[in-house]
Parts: sequence; structure tokens; C-alpha cells
Amino acid sequence: MSEDAAQLYLATPPLADGRDFLPALTSALSAGDIASLLIRLAGDDPRKNEEIVRALAPAAQEKGVAVLVEGSPTVALRAKADGAHIEGVGPELVDAVAKLSPKYIVGAGGLDSRDDAMRAGEVGVDYVLFTGDDLEALAERVGWWAELFNTPCVARAARLADVQPLAEAGADFVMLDDAVWADARGPAVAVAEALKLLQGSQA
Repeated sequence: MSEDAAQLYLATPPLADGRDFLPALTSALSAGDIASLLIRLAGDDPRKNEEIVRALAPAAQEKGVAVLVEGSPTVALRAKADGAHIEGVGPELVDAVAKLSPKYIVGAGGLDSRDDAMRAGEVGVDYVLFTGDDLEALAERVGWWAELFNTPCVARAARLADVQPLAEAGADFVMLDDAVWADARGPAVAVAEALKLLQGSQA
């Protein structure tokens, strides 16, 4: 792991409307430095999904946040996002790298095994995302990847309390989703706490 603190990567819930979610996103963005935002989409209508991304992306990009779209390189390009996040290591991921790299970011998730992660790295993705409910197992996988590979690693924290252990394990980015949006204190407070935990991982 580098000597720099891990960075925060936010992911939205699956969205059917962008404007309704904008206040929550704006609140989260106000709390401090966020590296990336993944916009997840609830439906399959490309036009509607472009509208959602266009409604949200500028608020993040104005703050220097890289905006990625889950599942659709075409929507990402048309809506002027910064890249796409693809689940799995099949033809869709290969196509996304061919279409977007190196100008745009391509991330890979849904990596159920170490072999899947290595295959994604070989395809040429910009990061791999590891998820899981077992914090110990997730941290172990992050540590394995960070020790052996140069491709950045993102680890999803299911709870705010998981942020620091995953950063300490070697994650370059820690992803938060429900732990921010469902926090009764509001997204800004949750993000501020997460940023403090990331800094604390370097103490």
C-alpha cells in the first residue's frame, strides 16, 4: 500500500430518478474530499439512465470527483461521465476496456474468486472492487491483492466501522453506499466520519 491515505469512493443506491437523489448527493459531497462516485441504475432504459447521470454527475465533477456509471459504457460516454464499472470478467468487461481505455476509467466488480480478480487485472481495468459480508475475509483478500498487484484495489465497507480496517489492509479506495445514505445523522455526517477513519488508518 502507498503511504498516502486510502480515498473514499461513494456508490449510489440503484436509482430510477436522478433529481430526487440530488439533495442527498449534494449533502455527501459537502463533507470533504471524495475521489469517485459510482452511479447505480435501477432500470434498463438508456435514455432514462442518461438523464439520471446528467442530473447527478455535474455536482460531483465540479468538486473533482470522478463519476462512473454501473454497467453501461455507452450511457457513460453519452452522459459525459468519467468511466464505467462492470460486474464480472466476461465479454462486457473486455468490450468496456476496448471502448473506454485509456481515456476513461473502467472498473471491475463481481469478482467472486482470486482468479476472477487476476483475469480482470489482465484485461487492463483501472481498479478491482472486492466486496463481502465477512470483514476478516474481505481484508485478507485486499491484503493479498495489495501485496502482489499494482492495479488499484477498492474495498466495499458495509459499515462505517469497516472503513479503517479495510484501509489498513491495503485498499487504495474504500467504497461506501448504504452506510452513508441510510445513516440517520445524514450523508454529510457519515462521509465526514468516514474521512476521519481513512486518515486514522495512517496514524
